[in-house]
Amino acid sequence: MTAKIYLDSHWNVGPIDRRIFGGFLEHLGRAVYEGVYDPASPQADRHGFRRDVIEVLARLRMPCIRYPGGNFVSAYDWTDGIGPKEQRPRRPEFAWRSIETNQFGADEFVQWCRELKTEPMLAVNLGTGTIAAAAELVEYANLPGGTYWADRRRANGHVEPHRIKLWCLGNEMDGPWQAGHVPAAVYAQRALQAARLMKGIDRDIVTVACGSSGRGMPTYLQWDREVLEFCWDAVDFISAHRYSGNREGTAHFLAEGVEIDRILADYQGLLDFVRGLKHSQKRMYLSFDEWNVWYKSQEMDGRWTVAPHLLEEIYNLEDALVCAQYLMSFLRHADLVKIACLAQITNVIAPILTRPDGILIQSIYHPFAMISRLAHGVALQPAIDSPVYKAGSRGEVPQCDAAATLDPETGDIGVFVVNRAVEGELSVELVCADRRLTEIKEGRLLSGPDPKQANTWENPDVVAPTRALARLQDGKLHLRVPGPGFCAVGLGSATR
Repeated sequence: MTAKIYLDSHWNVGPIDRRIFGGFLEHLGRAVYEGVYDPASPQADRHGFRRDVIEVLARLRMPCIRYPGGNFVSAYDWTDGIGPKEQRPRRPEFAWRSIETNQFGADEFVQWCRELKTEPMLAVNLGTGTIAAAAELVEYANLPGGTYWADRRRANGHVEPHRIKLWCLGNEMDGPWQAGHVPAAVYAQRALQAARLMKGIDRDIVTVACGSSGRGMPTYLQWDREVLEFCWDAVDFISAHRYSGNREGTAHFLAEGVEIDRILADYQGLLDFVRGLKHSQKRMYLSFDEWNVWYKSQEMDGRWTVAPHLLEEIYNLEDALVCAQYLMSFLRHADLVKIACLAQITNVIAPILTRPDGILIQSIYHPFAMISRLAHGVALQPAIDSPVYKAGSRGEVPQCDAAATLDPETGDIGVFVVNRAVEGELSVELVCADRRLTEIKEGRLLSGPDPKQANTWENPDVVAPTRALARLQDGKLHLRVPGPGFCAVGLGSATR
């Protein structure tokens, strides 16, 4: 089968916000303890941070990490996690029925982010917490000193402010499972009051209001509309979450990008509607701050233990191809999606698994690394001429999914292609109308004969990138992408 992709640098959706390559760390299972923080590990540094985890995550180039939740944050008192560690209380943790030792809190997280060279993104508790407590956390984190909570931070050994810019106003408050869940009207009031009070402490912060926690929610978009109408002037982003599951087989699952595009179209329409309703010049953006594949590991009861093994999903090739489609969709909607967070980053539905003697890199790690490495500048809007295939209840879906980027300063072009077909090679021809393709700087292919194959501790490189089947001829890029498979190519280009 053959597909053609047409690019023109004038046909673009604007600059890429690198924060779409963000991550998410929650106090859940072994994400924090035995994940990023493990003082007992031979890999731990003087802070208790696992250096090998930092080194592997650094290759993903994540510009921001969201913390501490997730469901966890809606029953969390942030003051439990500051001060001398020997004085911090052990608490029963509501969301995951675990014991929280509070040995890793806001200060440790910020310090860990500095080691990773990423930006902290903090969520406040608007479930069981108070608006005043949310503002006090901003005071603790961002004011230089001379006030109670800022001086507490200084006394705890952090003289300089943390200067945290990104703040989530709660988490999934539309969900009945959430501690402190309330109707949209009540949450909207909380979010508005919290945003105003928090920005009163630091007017430079950016706030994210809770949107729908999934497209399957009965209040999907109605919740978001009500929140946006009430909070429009006080917040900067609305959040969206999605976890993809393989419920109808591989052919249907590999067309998941169609659903992701649909969700983004829904939100673009909603934001335009509320903007018009408000007669507003303000632009509101989407923070897709939880996304991933998750459907195998459903153990969510920690049985009141510390760092229980929860949601330790094993990822295969088809899962990786779906993750690639998330990022490719975010690129194609770069004018809407300005923040996105892979949930999560260690052990819990994560690209890496840890044990005391090492790290296992899972399949979903690779497309994230491949795309974040090559996607820079502006997001191009590809025109795709593709054959279709039958994707179950989704009907006929394009076999070729593609995204592309251009760095105007260097002329480098990033091209990303998924062959969604369960089997059968896809030959792809790419033409750029206004630029001459000069060289293939790098190209990587993620594919294999079995979409169910996965990396294991015994065989850690079953799913790993190989050299792309790519060549330039007559100014065109020619790719061969086995089915199913994902290819990322970096090209040099010059103006015609």
